[in-house]
Amino acid sequence: MNERYKDLKLAEQGARLSMVAYVTLSFAKLFIGSAFGSASLSADGLNNFTDVISTVAVMIGLRIARRPADEDHPYGHWKAETIASLSTSFIMLLVGLQVLFSSFSKLTGGEFTTPDVVSGVTALIAGFIMIGVYIFNNRLANRINSIGLAASAKDNLSDALTSFATAIAIFGSIFGLYWLDGVMAVIVGVVIIKTAIDIFRESAFSLSDGFETNHLAEYRQAILDIPDVQQVTTIAARSYGANVYVDVTILLDAELTVLRSHEITEEVEERLRTAFNVFETDVHVEPLTH
Repeated sequence: MNERYKDLKLAEQGARLSMVAYVTLSFAKLFIGSAFGSASLSADGLNNFTDVISTVAVMIGLRIARRPADEDHPYGHWKAETIASLSTSFIMLLVGLQVLFSSFSKLTGGEFTTPDVVSGVTALIAGFIMIGVYIFNNRLANRINSIGLAASAKDNLSDALTSFATAIAIFGSIFGLYWLDGVMAVIVGVVIIKTAIDIFRESAFSLSDGFETNHLAEYRQAILDIPDVQQVTTIAARSYGANVYVDVTILLDAELTVLRSHEITEEVEERLRTAFNVFETDVHVEPLTH
């Protein structure tokens, strides 16, 4: 099996870990938040529930992305993961707006309740759990170069910080700052909306074949460092999931043999693969006449 397909399978393990954590925490937060009157904990529970949906979508995307190339998909199914992320951004946006609206309504209506200490402890424990999930997924994502899992890890960290902030708000409410719980619920709603917008922008950027120009500059310089490469006239790249495809045109001395020109193209491919983990490079050679 191709190493990239093995990496996708490993990424699924990280996604499954996130899903187990999110399912457990979302039900715990929603139940305890409702039972003990914590608006911020309930909002954080809804946030985790959207993460469950997002994680399931990512897992489906990872599974589809593992399908090999076929007649209809000559480049493979790598973008399935990105499409899944795009769809979940809309779900997160709707939930975020609902949390923001309901929380703001309670604040303006003066609906303040004092959460029980159990709510604060729950949020605190949830924060430590998500920190652990973040560390695991971040290390795995860096090891296998998985863009999808790296994004999921960032979401894990965001959820951990949100849980800690929720705990602070609840304990603050217990000590007399009754409005703090409602304010934090509004902040959680804003965080959900911001995360949804960020995921949408990243997914849309990738699906529209956007690529960071600073990476192209690094690729260009690495190619120019190869002996006998005179110029790089054009270079373009696009992402298919975690895989990067590069198209480059180089100028070589017209007096070089065909064999040497072929060796240089292989050097270009190997240089980009080892230095930048580029999945595939299409090198076009043109003669430089004096």
